[in-house]
Amino acid sequence: MKPAARIQATIDVLTRIAENDRVPMDSAIGDYMRQRRYIGSKDRANIAERCYNMARAHARLGWWLDKFDAEDTPRNRILFWLLLAEVTGEPGRIEKYITDLYDGTKYSPTALEPQELHYIKLVREGKMIGGGIDHADMPDAVRAEVPEKYEDKLRNYFGKDFEVEMAAMLKTATLDLRVNTFLIDADKAQASLKKDGVETKDGAYASTALRCVEKSYISRTKAFTKGWIEIQDEGSQLIALMCGAEPGMQVLDYCAGAGGKTLALGAAMQCKGRIVAMDNDSKRLAKGRDRYKKARIADIIEVRSLEDEKNRKWVKRQKGKFDIVLTDVPCTGTGTWRRNPDMRWRQFGPTLEELLPIQADIIERASALVKPGGKFVYATCSLLAEENEHQIETFLKNRGDEFEVIPVPEAYGNPYLRMTPHRHQTDGFFAAVLKRKDAAEG
Repeated sequence: MKPAARIQATIDVLTRIAENDRVPMDSAIGDYMRQRRYIGSKDRANIAERCYNMARAHARLGWWLDKFDAEDTPRNRILFWLLLAEVTGEPGRIEKYITDLYDGTKYSPTALEPQELHYIKLVREGKMIGGGIDHADMPDAVRAEVPEKYEDKLRNYFGKDFEVEMAAMLKTATLDLRVNTFLIDADKAQASLKKDGVETKDGAYASTALRCVEKSYISRTKAFTKGWIEIQDEGSQLIALMCGAEPGMQVLDYCAGAGGKTLALGAAMQCKGRIVAMDNDSKRLAKGRDRYKKARIADIIEVRSLEDEKNRKWVKRQKGKFDIVLTDVPCTGTGTWRRNPDMRWRQFGPTLEELLPIQADIIERASALVKPGGKFVYATCSLLAEENEHQIETFLKNRGDEFEVIPVPEAYGNPYLRMTPHRHQTDGFFAAVLKRKDAAEG
């Protein structure tokens, strides 16, 4: 594709996203590409990367559009993006390059309108550039790309580190891999990946983690096809390790989803014992089945959907029966903004106010399934204290006679695990590890 065709494709994708705000950006991009098999891999990567970079600059682009009374449309957004962030050089060169892109030929954007030419004129006169897309007059929250509904909450939690923590959330997420230690050790997995052209380095925190040095096509590697590795953020891996699962244990992954942490638990248990993978979304839960087989841990995993009345009755009979209960609960996903930048501005699921009682209910139900001396692990991919510390504090206020906190290593937080992109170069995660007291301790 010519550069102009890539720009038009980006406009088309952004238009689709704007017209259906219930579809996540990654799905919209995937659907667009599947309908256009003729688009080459480099072109796909270019278009997708531009869409993601623009999503990371959503508030700042909006600020510039408002500053110059420009209508907020996909076409204007990409024009401003090119002017402010992507095309560099002398004003005259920028003007010519963009005018050439918008030449109105087949597969290219239509020719620039007079008002659009005016924006370019502003650049030429130096009124729109001054160090990139950021501007000294922008409010802190705009520059940090923080939605108004979360600004006070994040400021209250991070305090003086608010800006640096939010700046780290604007960077591209790393590509982390979890080694399936049931099948292979980390050194051999790393060597296999290197043979297939994928350079990795050891994770900083999780013993199972490898971090790709640069972007890589993992699905083409022998390590991936053999089930030796899975793509999983190091912070997510650390939550599974905090569970302390061992061979022979009885483990419940209460909100298993597609099975990312179930896989990690199964490898830690060396396929000995029993894991029950549960979720209230049967379709998501079903996605884990093939992954369990590929990782060769399917023999110890029971998949039980809470959409089935039989399984809901079954759960009620399991009180006090599990060594470990992990609840990676539904949350706002604020910790994944690096990876899913559109989630800052678009609501794909329940609101925070709707999520809080759901989380509290899961804590009550799932904690009852832990046997005396066993562990209850509550986790989110959220940065908000309301979903994290506050939920655990409320629970302990009511049930502190039955449960106590097991502090995590200080490098991860105190007393709870708190991972952030700035502090740990992972996604944002929270986990609380609680022990159910023995009767003699209660």
